[in-house]
Amino acid sequence: MAANADAGVQEPFDLIKLSLAERVFVKLRGDRELLGVLHAYDGHMNMVLSEVEEQISILELDEATNQEKIRTIKKQYEMLFVRGDGVVLVSPPSRT
Repeated sequence: MAANADAGVQEPFDLIKLSLAERVFVKLRGDRELLGVLHAYDGHMNMVLSEVEEQISILELDEATNQEKIRTIKKQYEMLFVRGDGVVLVSPPSRT
């Protein structure tokens, strides 16, 4: 992590702290993904996001052809509270 030392990143939560007020990607259990602006978080990874786009992927079996297909549902939220126990991954915005 020497490359990020100048930015003050010494542990994972430091990277999340730098992402406040920025758009982050959050992967949740159950094949759910969120993209939204991070407003707050805590040590349990409970988060408050705004301008959220949710994408849910559902694996379905087509009974006629007996083939699996993935159906995607997209939803929009103005504000969302995310419970940390469902968070699998948080990706900050790319910094170049």
